[in-house]
Amino acid sequence: MPHSSDSSDSSFSRSPPPGKQDSSDDVRRVQRREKNRIAAQKSRQRQTQKADTLHLESEDLEKQNAALRKEIKQLTEELKYFTSVLNSHEPLCSVLAASTPSPPEVVYSAHAFHQPHGSAAPIPQRSLSTWRPGDRGLDKE
Repeated sequence: MPHSSDSSDSSFSRSPPPGKQDSSDDVRRVQRREKNRIAAQKSRQRQTQKADTLHLESEDLEKQNAALRKEIKQLTEELKYFTSVLNSHEPLCSVLAASTPSPPEVVYSAHAFHQPHGSAAPIPQRSLSTWRPGDRGLDKE
């Protein structure tokens, strides 16, 4: 009778004997550990590569930032210079604006940016026959 119960139980026919089952579990465990070790190694390599990339990007951004700060400093100095030039030149433009000719002879000066918003300093229109290279159009005929 025990023989008939063994033959009807299908679990014994599918699984290997207990000694072989431990051996196949060990093999699977070793394979799983090896696979996990390789995956962990790849993960660490990716993490290191990402950190290296971020470090290089950070250094590059710091260099760009330093260059931009230098440019800001230079442009600030340039702004101070041009503001000074403008402040010393504005009284001359005001004199020109006060002595404007009648409207038909008026052309707008390149000095328009020196005046308050919306106004331009008119200058007398000169004929091309009296114009010479180097003339700025500020002299009266």
